[in-house]
Amino acid sequence: MKFLVAIHHPIGYDGSKEDPSMGKAIDDLNIEMVNAGIRTFVGGLQPRETAKSIRTGANGDQVVTDGIYLETKEHVGGFWVLELPDMESALDWGKKANIACRAPVEVRPFH
Repeated sequence: MKFLVAIHHPIGYDGSKEDPSMGKAIDDLNIEMVNAGIRTFVGGLQPRETAKSIRTGANGDQVVTDGIYLETKEHVGGFWVLELPDMESALDWGKKANIACRAPVEVRPFH
């Protein structure tokens, strides 16, 4: 099974101000995931201000707007796609991500 492990950042999050020890913790977690043979993809996202959203308008035309799809207090800042046997294993890795990234984590299985 594949699982999304997503990191959530608050509005105004500035990755350039991350403590160097956090960067090392994330690097160490990535190495652990690779060594365990579970990481299929990892990616950090640009700030939410760079996002564009596409919606279908009332007349059927597509409308492109600046910003993330939902206006919330937090947004996805990066994520992993992990190949794991079950949700329990995914939650174990999600807990490690929560500690390394010092941020809320969402774990969700793919179909």
